[in-house]
Amino acid sequence: MGFLRAAGLGMVAVFLPVFATPAFAAATEMPSLVYDIGISICIASMLSILFVRIKIPTIAAFLVCGILIGPIGIKLITQPDNIDTISELGFILLLFMIGMEIDLRRMLRSGKMIIASGLLQYPLTVLFGILVAKALAWIGLSTVGENYDALYFGLFIAGSSTLLVIKLFQEKYELDTEPGRIALGLLVFQDFWAIIVIILQPSFAAPEILPVLYTLLGIALLAVVSYLLAKSLVPLVFRWLSKEPQMMLVGALGWCFAIVFIGNGFEYVGDFAFGEGSHMSVATGMSALIAGLTIATLPYSREIVAKVGIVRDFFITLFFVGLGMSVPPIEGVSVMVIALALVLFALVSRQLIFFPLLYFTGGDQRHAEVASIRLAQISEFGLVISYLGTQYGHISDEFASAIIFAFIITALLTPVLYKHAYNIHRWMAPFLQAIGFREPEEGALEAEKEYDLVLLGFHRVASSLLHDIAKNKPELLSRILVIDFNVQLHPAIRKLGAAVRYGDLSNDEILLHAGVGNAKVVVATIPDDILRGTSNKELVKVVRRINEKAIVIANAEELASAQEVYACGADYVYMGRINTARALEEIITRTMDGALEDFRRDEEELHGRHHERTEILK
Repeated sequence: MGFLRAAGLGMVAVFLPVFATPAFAAATEMPSLVYDIGISICIASMLSILFVRIKIPTIAAFLVCGILIGPIGIKLITQPDNIDTISELGFILLLFMIGMEIDLRRMLRSGKMIIASGLLQYPLTVLFGILVAKALAWIGLSTVGENYDALYFGLFIAGSSTLLVIKLFQEKYELDTEPGRIALGLLVFQDFWAIIVIILQPSFAAPEILPVLYTLLGIALLAVVSYLLAKSLVPLVFRWLSKEPQMMLVGALGWCFAIVFIGNGFEYVGDFAFGEGSHMSVATGMSALIAGLTIATLPYSREIVAKVGIVRDFFITLFFVGLGMSVPPIEGVSVMVIALALVLFALVSRQLIFFPLLYFTGGDQRHAEVASIRLAQISEFGLVISYLGTQYGHISDEFASAIIFAFIITALLTPVLYKHAYNIHRWMAPFLQAIGFREPEEGALEAEKEYDLVLLGFHRVASSLLHDIAKNKPELLSRILVIDFNVQLHPAIRKLGAAVRYGDLSNDEILLHAGVGNAKVVVATIPDDILRGTSNKELVKVVRRINEKAIVIANAEELASAQEVYACGADYVYMGRINTARALEEIITRTMDGALEDFRRDEEELHGRHHERTEILK
C-alpha cells in the first residue's frame, strides 16, 4: 500500500503541471527541448518503477512511455523532432557500446556446435521469415509482403534480445551453465549478423553490386584507420586521461564521434577517387560500432564501458521513447495481427530452426531445447534495424508499429519462458523423442564394474576436483564415474581417464542403473542454483535409498539448508562460501605477517599456477 500511495502522489506531482503544458512552459520560459526531454524521462522513470515492480523489462516501459505521450496518446510532447534528435545520439552510443562488448575472440573459441549453429541460424531464420511473410500475404494479410516487408519480417524474428536474455542469466547466476553458454554464443553471432544487415541496409533499395562494394570499401578503410589509431595514438591519450578519471567519459565520447566524422568524410574521398556518386561515406551507426570494436581490447575498456554506460542509459531511454512516439494512430486490427504474427513465428522459429541446429551440431536434447526457449524474443537490434528501415523508406509506419508491439509482447513473455523453460522441455520431451530427437545414449559401462567414487553432475567444482585427482592420485581416475547431462564434455572426461554416463540427476532410475548402488563415495557437486528438477536434499534422499552404506557428500549454499541436507542422510555437507572464507583467512593472516610472497611461492610449488591448470572447464 505504501508503494501505491507513493506512486499516486508522484503521478499527481507530475501530471498537474503536464496538463497545463502551455502555461507551465510559458511561465518559466522553459525551452521546448528541455520540456520534452523532462516529460519523457519523468514518465519513463515512473513507468520503469511500475514495470520493475511487476517484473516486466524496462525497455517495454520506455516504448509504452513513447506511445503514451506521443501522437496517439495524450500528446504531451510539443516538438517530437526534439526527441528524434536525442534518439539519434542514443542510437550512436548504443552501437558504440555494442561494439565494445562484442568479443570476436570468444566467438572463435565457442566450439563447433556454437560456430556451426551461429553461422547458419540467422540466415535460415531470415529465409523462414520471408517464406512465412509471403504465405501470409498470399492468404490475404496484404500489408505483409509489400516492398521489403517479407525481408524485414525475417530479419526481425531471426534475432534474440541480448539485453533481456543476458540480464536474466546473470540474475539467476546461470550464465556459466550449458544453456547459458549456448545462448551467449548464439547472441554474439546474431549481433555479428545484425551488423552485416546494417552494412547492407542502405543498398536494399538499389542492390547493384557497385554501390555495395563502395559501401564495403568505406567500412573497410574506416576499420583500418580506426584500428591503426586505436593501436598507436589512442592508448597514449587514454593513459594521459586515466590520471583524471572524469575525463575518461569525455575521451571515449570524443573517440566515438571522431570516427563518426571520419566515416562521414569518406564521401569526399570516394568522390575524389571514383567520381561523384560513389557514396563511400559510412553511416553514423556503423562508424560508432567500429569505434567501439577497435578500442574494446584497450586496458581501459571496462572503465570506458562503465563511464559511457551512465550517459548511454539516458540517451537509450530517449531512443526507445522516440520509437514508441513514432507509432502512428492504429486504424483497424492489421497492426496487431502483424505483431501477433511476428510473435507467433518468432516462437515457432526457435523450435523449427534453433533447436534442430543445436541438436544436430552436437547439443543434447534438454540443453538445446532450454536455450531455444529462452531465446524466444525479438531483438532490440531488430528495433534498430526497424528504425533505419523507416528512415530509408523500406517499411511502412504500420509495419514499424507492429514490430514495436511484437517486441513488447515478447519482452513480456521472456521472464515467463525463462523461468519455465525446463518444465516446458519436460512436457515436450516425449514428443521430441518420438519424432527422432533422442536423448544421448547413457553410455556403455563395463559390465558389473563397481566405481568407488561417483560424481553427480559436472561443473566448476567437479572440473577442478578431477584436475587435482589426475595430478595427485591418477590411479584413482579409473575408479571414478561422472553422471552429467552435458555431452559436450564427455569426451574430455573420458580422455582424462574417468568413466562418464549421460543422465538426468532428477531421474531416480538413472541413478539406480548407473552404479550408484555399489559406490563407496557419492558426491553431489552441483549447487541448488544450477540443479533443475531436483536439489541436494532430494539427491541425498535418493542416494541413501539406493545405497545405505555409501558415504554421501553434498553441498549447501545457505547456512540453514546445511542442517536440512544432513537430516536427509548426508555424511558431510560442504559450503563453498565457508571453504573460500577459510582459505582467504589464511591468505590475509600471511599477508598481515608480511609472508604473502612466501605463501604464494609455496602454493605454486605445491599446486602449480592457477592460469596454467589444464582443466576441462576453463
